[in-house]
Amino acid sequence: MNGVHDMGGMDGFGKVEPEPNEPMFHTEWEARVLAMVRAMGAAGAFNIDTSRYYREALPPHVYLSSSYYKKWLLGLEDLLLDKGFIAAADMAAGHAVQPPKPLKRGKFALEDVERVMVRGQFGRKPAADPRFKSGDRVRAKNIHPVTHTRLPRYVRGHVGVIERDHGCHVFPDSAAMEAGENPQWLYTVVFGGRELWGDDADPTVMISIDAFEPYLEPA
Repeated sequence: MNGVHDMGGMDGFGKVEPEPNEPMFHTEWEARVLAMVRAMGAAGAFNIDTSRYYREALPPHVYLSSSYYKKWLLGLEDLLLDKGFIAAADMAAGHAVQPPKPLKRGKFALEDVERVMVRGQFGRKPAADPRFKSGDRVRAKNIHPVTHTRLPRYVRGHVGVIERDHGCHVFPDSAAMEAGENPQWLYTVVFGGRELWGDDADPTVMISIDAFEPYLEPA
């Protein structure tokens, strides 16, 4: 989707200012938000791509004025409301006021924590051979989906070169909409800075992105 979250290549936001010795969490509630998101995902309320989509769908003025974990919290609230796991009355009261909707994988328990904190595996068996190989020139399709996508706006319509084939993986665009895994080949594609931003760009700049096969076409 063409949301405010897709800031790659945009001007006017100032430079990134890394925080020296940045802590994992700045306040206790941030840790609780992360725990809630991981717990609800592990219990089957949603997958990682659906979770990302709801954060991306926040209104621009909310997204730009919210901290990292506030985005996570607001996206989680919207997601759980839409999926029926909580109700507006629960939100207003600050606690459950009606029986909850059953979770796909059942109640999350303490013994699940270690399993949940291990990164998931998203590689899948391919249904067909890859369309591209290293060295192929490809164009990122100029698409504008209204739902989740991992293709940055700033590369759409531009030509790059396949650098690496990462194998077949769950396709986020489908998974975010709970339309199945729809596994697709994933590639690293390298773009020149001038290809993306014109002759004023530094000619030595090279940008690499990971792009799924449906995003690409032969150049």
